[in-house]
Amino acid sequence: MLLGIDIGGTKCAVILGERKGDAHIGILEKQVIATNQPVYEMIEALFVLAEEMLQRNAVDKSGLEGVGISCGGPLSSKRGMILSPPNLPGWDNIPIVEMAERRFGVRTILQNDANACAMAEWKFGAGRGYSNVIFLTFGTGMGAGLILDGRLYSGTSDLAGEVGHLRLADMGPVGFGKAGSFEGYCSGGGIAQLAQIMVREKLQMGEKVSFCSSLADLPLLTAKIVAEAAYAGDELAVAIYKTCGQFLGKGLSLLIDILNPEVIIMGSIYGRAGSLLEADMQEVIRRETLEDSRTVCRMAPAELGEHIGDMAALTLADMCRGV
Repeated sequence: MLLGIDIGGTKCAVILGERKGDAHIGILEKQVIATNQPVYEMIEALFVLAEEMLQRNAVDKSGLEGVGISCGGPLSSKRGMILSPPNLPGWDNIPIVEMAERRFGVRTILQNDANACAMAEWKFGAGRGYSNVIFLTFGTGMGAGLILDGRLYSGTSDLAGEVGHLRLADMGPVGFGKAGSFEGYCSGGGIAQLAQIMVREKLQMGEKVSFCSSLADLPLLTAKIVAEAAYAGDELAVAIYKTCGQFLGKGLSLLIDILNPEVIIMGSIYGRAGSLLEADMQEVIRRETLEDSRTVCRMAPAELGEHIGDMAALTLADMCRGV
């Protein structure tokens, strides 16, 4: 049996799974709780939840093959420590792997969420059969997990794949603490910022916007609201996603030319709004990349869909088997 723990800024999940053959992990049970307690109380709550789950499913701790913990970075997978993630205030230098191994008596692996999702898609999703895979979170933020030459590449300081920090323009929406960054233009938060800028221009000129009636409503704009308006034919909403698509193409072009991947898998927003982004994204990629690198690389939405976070944690647990 495999135990996964997915730690997020607003909620955490505990997942019990079982390896079924070479190409599938079955999810037996999942429990979600809010991330609303001091750090060590939160960890204790997660461990208790896991123990109750094992008991309900008649699984003794001796029957566990591994524990996988997926968490937003920064963290040190080598030292098994969570290092002050911005979305987890107070989680400073937490030896989560040591704590889990002491509690459950089995090997535990910690990885940042982008790397964990990359592993899950590589082994069980859209990356199956490839040796060079890039996974982009493309959700609330923009991060990457890199599978290079058939193995996870995490870098010297566990910071490989922080592509959201790349600056694509001198000015623009702020993401990852940097104006005009890849995350600033291509993330849920970035699209919301783009919408606020472009909608403000219209409203201040006395024009009406179908998906935002007043300046007071600007803070309520989200990538989802804009996508729904774009699919309904709103020209301004389409233009917002067009801008995102262009900068997505710029960011992908850098990755294609530098890393020469076989497939780039994109999660979350690309899965839901890819048709709004595809044409402009591909136009920039055609213009910017080396042809020999471009022609061997395909773009794909994350195949694991809404279960990718669960599968990411369980994939880490599965990596413990036989170690």
